[in-house]
Amino acid sequence: MILTFLRTIILYILVLVVMRLMGKREIGQLQPFELAISIMIADLATIPMAEPGIPISNGIIPILGLLVMHLLISLLNLKNVKVRELVCGKPSILIYRGKIDEQKMKKERFTVDELEERLRGNNVNNIGDVEYAILETSGQITVIQKPNKRTTIPEDFNIMPEYEGISYDLVVDGKIMKKNLEKLGKDYNWLVKQVEKFNIKPEDALVVTIDGKGNFFCQEKQKKK
Repeated sequence: MILTFLRTIILYILVLVVMRLMGKREIGQLQPFELAISIMIADLATIPMAEPGIPISNGIIPILGLLVMHLLISLLNLKNVKVRELVCGKPSILIYRGKIDEQKMKKERFTVDELEERLRGNNVNNIGDVEYAILETSGQITVIQKPNKRTTIPEDFNIMPEYEGISYDLVVDGKIMKKNLEKLGKDYNWLVKQVEKFNIKPEDALVVTIDGKGNFFCQEKQKKK
């Protein structure tokens, strides 16, 4: 029992030192190769902890080997752009000049709901306020809002902002969000009239949203070739 306790302490200290040498990053900001190494280190440390019959060196040596690999890959990333693109990938622009790129969304297996969730995480409630949305190699979304929608401090203008509410999805990928229409006290016929202003039908829309001020965002689905 004492031996297991000591082995656990030694491996814990080793893993802690290795993770510190790998650098300071939040879990959501890890590159794919860093995440893979982190998972492997955790598995390698667990086996000698749980099995006293296995030499502790069977955990220490592979962990140190992974550390060397991490440092080597990190060095190559700093020195060579092509290696960095191969190992880490390249950012993908999901929204370009205010328009959702459906091809990039499909390539990255991103749904409109997931995109909106990430935008809300960046304090953007209305997808129509976004000029660019970039999916970084770490999986984070970088949002650049339209110039007239970027954050200012109302106090600088001696004004009190009006309550904006939240943005509601009315159509997602051609599907009518009936529950959201009910929350707004509207029906399908009202939706048809609003979407007709964009010269399309609700079933042909990729996304239709309305914000708290009644502003609409509508984008038509790409037609199949």
